[in-house]
Amino acid sequence: MNEVLRIEHLKKYYGNSNNITKAIDDISFKINKGEFVAVMGASGSGKTTLLNTIATIDNVTSGHIFVGDVDITKLKEKDTSKFRKDNLGFVFQDFNLLDTLSIKENIALSLIIGGKRIEEIDPLVKSIAKKLGILDILDKFPYEVSGGQKQRTACCRALITKPKLILADEPTGALDSKSSRMLLDTMDEMNREMNATIMMVTHDAFSASFCKRILFLKDGKIFNEIYLSEKSRKEFFNEILDVLTLLGGDLSDVL
Repeated sequence: MNEVLRIEHLKKYYGNSNNITKAIDDISFKINKGEFVAVMGASGSGKTTLLNTIATIDNVTSGHIFVGDVDITKLKEKDTSKFRKDNLGFVFQDFNLLDTLSIKENIALSLIIGGKRIEEIDPLVKSIAKKLGILDILDKFPYEVSGGQKQRTACCRALITKPKLILADEPTGALDSKSSRMLLDTMDEMNREMNATIMMVTHDAFSASFCKRILFLKDGKIFNEIYLSEKSRKEFFNEILDVLTLLGGDLSDVL
């Protein structure tokens, strides 16, 4: 399989020599094309810091992050914005749709900003909207559609630039159980039918059970790693709970 993300001996420390916090403490792993990977851990485990360094939002202390064949830790500040736009897709907790733009315009926004011609944009938007079942609402506005349709719009927006990697930060954190299930089904569909490569940070075992592989972080290090393999999703969910128990501490921080 093609390697999409490779992390090599990554470290992210905060503070000074008298008071150092090791948010990420020398971790290495990789994600291949078409994987759906969750990162889990209690508050303070380093999972959000890890996501932010991959998203080029935060700088690393040492180590390397390769997206494709580009070491993003070596990019100059002026190059990171273009790299992020061309190679990364994002699914946010509150979806960040603009109510003053139509569904079609929300999906196309990154292409418009990137200077793509209108005649090129239209077929791309219609193609991705058809795949995710929202072709019939493209002319509506976010306040006119259901929560599930907003979720699919956000996923279309993440996919429209054909990014190498989609990053999702607690995407179900602000949703009720029904909406969470709809979003997870959509992300699973993106992964299975469109071969999208997704890395999702989550505290929720149910959300993580939709993934194919889970990395558990503790105190900035990889504590454990498990795979779906041939298990049912229910079996995988129970295995996730077992590992979270082994993590120790206050499980309310994780569950």
